[in-house]
Amino acid sequence: MILSIESSCDDSSIAVTEIATQKIVYHKKISQEAEHSCYGGVVPELASRLHAVTLPRILAETKPWFGELKAVAVTNQPGLGVTLLEGIAMAKTLAVLEDIPLIPVHHLKGHIYSLFIEKETRFPLLVLLISGGHTQIIRVKDFGHMEILASSMDDSVGESFDKCAKMMGLGYPGGPLIEALAIKGDESRFNLPVPLRNSPLIAFSLSGLKNAVRLVVEKLGGAEKMTEQDKADLSASFQKAVKLHLLQKSKKIFAKEPIKDFAIVGGASANQYLRDAYEGLCREFGKTLHVAPLQYCSDNAAMIGRYAIDAYERKQFIDPNAIDIVSTKKQQAGMLL
Repeated sequence: MILSIESSCDDSSIAVTEIATQKIVYHKKISQEAEHSCYGGVVPELASRLHAVTLPRILAETKPWFGELKAVAVTNQPGLGVTLLEGIAMAKTLAVLEDIPLIPVHHLKGHIYSLFIEKETRFPLLVLLISGGHTQIIRVKDFGHMEILASSMDDSVGESFDKCAKMMGLGYPGGPLIEALAIKGDESRFNLPVPLRNSPLIAFSLSGLKNAVRLVVEKLGGAEKMTEQDKADLSASFQKAVKLHLLQKSKKIFAKEPIKDFAIVGGASANQYLRDAYEGLCREFGKTLHVAPLQYCSDNAAMIGRYAIDAYERKQFIDPNAIDIVSTKKQQAGMLL
């Protein structure tokens, strides 16, 4: 078995995965959404304190498998430094006390491996990763070769959904709230700009679109004076602009990349509107769309454990005294290695 720990943001999660069969024998995630919702976003120090309480509580439930553990895996980058430290400290302690190898896991690689939970890996693969912190298209040749082809120059898709939801007074997390409202809205009511529409750059940018939403909210008198239909129409218009932006830049990559398998991963990949749009794009380019089960789109330890199985087979271990958090600037470099 491999025990895996995820604490990169506001989800405390631990899983136990059987190496030989790739089956999950235990998985639990405790979300902190209720505690952070009143702030309109994640408060790092609060998240860290909550991890310090919930992670040991979850770990206690995994003791029946301690005698079968061959390794412990933990997310060590990227993420919030103070929350990553909670999981890393626990993993270091387990590795030393149980005398088992420690496997550090890059969080974004974990999201890619959410596609393979209780399944065999399938490479090569083009991947769109859309989450609260990242918007990237990655070419995955195999386990050891993952190259970022395009990324956001500013805000991520997930962050933009959260911030726009906050502007409209909807709450946190914003993605599911905007998606639900958009179903009842008119996506043509507000003519929001599609970012980088006339730019040859193969990159993403959401800050201008987010500002355009702010201007509409102000024009309507602020969140307090907006009607439910105003919010539904703005949600739909915003979601449409995000879709058109993602598709436009993805088309440029699809036209050049011969890889036939394409996947969407990350928390924002749970958005059915975006999934449907990419289903159509894949048909147009003769590609096959792959998505993770909804319960594994957001941060979770099961995806960390699935990646760790392949890392374990390659003996990609690290000294418990050496594991550290890599700076976010280094994380944004072109290669996920």
